[in-house]
Amino acid sequence: MNQNDIDARGREILRSILDSAIRAALPAHCLAQHLPEKPRGRCIVVGGGKASAAMAAALEAAWPDVPMKGLVVTRYGHAAPTAHIEIVEAAHPVPDEAGLQATARMMALAAQAGPDDLVLALISGGGSSLLSAPAEGISLADKQAVNRALLVAGAPIGLMNRVRPTLSRIKGGGLARAVPAAARLVTLVISDVPGDDPAVIASGPTVTRTAPTRSEARAILSRFGITPPEAVARLLALPEPPAPPDRGADDIRLIASPLMALQAAAEQARALGVTPIILGDAIEGESREAAIVLGGIARSTAQYGLPLPSPAVLLSGGETSVTMPHVGNVAGGRNTEFCLALALALQDMPGDVAPIWALAADTDGIDGNQDAAGAVIAPDSLARAASRGLDPRALLDGHESYRLFDGLGDLIRTGPTLTNVNDFRAILVGLPG
Repeated sequence: MNQNDIDARGREILRSILDSAIRAALPAHCLAQHLPEKPRGRCIVVGGGKASAAMAAALEAAWPDVPMKGLVVTRYGHAAPTAHIEIVEAAHPVPDEAGLQATARMMALAAQAGPDDLVLALISGGGSSLLSAPAEGISLADKQAVNRALLVAGAPIGLMNRVRPTLSRIKGGGLARAVPAAARLVTLVISDVPGDDPAVIASGPTVTRTAPTRSEARAILSRFGITPPEAVARLLALPEPPAPPDRGADDIRLIASPLMALQAAAEQARALGVTPIILGDAIEGESREAAIVLGGIARSTAQYGLPLPSPAVLLSGGETSVTMPHVGNVAGGRNTEFCLALALALQDMPGDVAPIWALAADTDGIDGNQDAAGAVIAPDSLARAASRGLDPRALLDGHESYRLFDGLGDLIRTGPTLTNVNDFRAILVGLPG
């Protein structure tokens, strides 16, 4: 093979592995096997998240004979065609009025359930922003300000989801409390968080066990140097509210997760003649620092055959973050930033070792504030950047990674995938014979 064919083969393997990971998490692939017994009465569908519309469509396909009505909220551009379940699109990651109004209608719909009805909640990542019902005494603008401040500060999604329920009437079990005790409530969840804790996914709207406390929220905001709006500060200073009434054991079913996607990617890698190793589904921290660590493992694999010989692919999930000193109109995301930092970490590799390709992408199809899911790097990425007058180090320092990969033609554009199992990273060391 000539060099162009070699490069094309590396990219082809990585994209096939990514597509397998996403496919494993699509509701059409994974929802039907987790459905409960059909109700004697109606199925009332509620929920929210980036995958909720696709989940609703998969539910209608699986239960065409069940009387059904409902409403779910998804991100703009993530709708799917449905016949009986209303799909509302709203803003993510900062809530907007569309999400606010839809959430109020959803909670009223859940309250209509009778003893023979099944309330089926479809929950996925992104639901924390999309399901918006501000707590008494605060406004949507107050919640938006807190969300923006946490995002700019680089707070991990797990900590953001410990603050949001304290500012909401739907999160932290609020949606479950709206369902009459006589009705059955079942939740189907697609996880986008490390550990797959349903109390954290979309801030646990149907999880009635231990919810975050106001004192915990105050501590998180203080940790990141955030001064909340006055109304939020007053709310968080109040005594903790009484515990919610016990609905009994929560029936919450995990239908897809980051680890499941990584396992599907590993299976595809083996089919292509590449040995996979899953480094974990919970890698967090600054994108550029994670790139340095994973780049070190890739170097060791290429040079010493440790932790495994090439051809190999290092797979990982989890959500890294990008901390910016100020709010600016930058073009980047945590996955493109990871790729650019990784390319720099891998520069000056010896010429006689296995070549390295890599990709990082958000499985929902949108990385940061741009139109790409992520990016791919090749052994010659930095050389091609230099030939186009692009300064990788300056673009990394300015959080402008999108500009570099756009200039190279190395962005990954999937469009909305209609699922969300967090970020996916694959580092390919060497090619199969």
